[in-house]
Amino acid sequence: MTKAKLSYTEAVAELEIILFELENNSDVNMDVIAEKVKRAAFLMESCKKQLHELDEELEKIMEHLD
Repeated sequence: MTKAKLSYTEAVAELEIILFELENNSDVNMDVIAEKVKRAAFLMESCKKQLHELDEELEKIMEHLD
């Protein structure tokens, strides 16, 4: 299942769900844990990229205001 680029808010919400599931699940299924950790890493990288892009955009805006 591929989805269009997740928004920052969607990615954070999914990260929160993953964290909740990992913290509140007593089953230790290493395959499931590994998949959730991989997905969380992907989501964190997506958030990091979006924040970097926003920072660059804001810097350009601020330069034009000077």
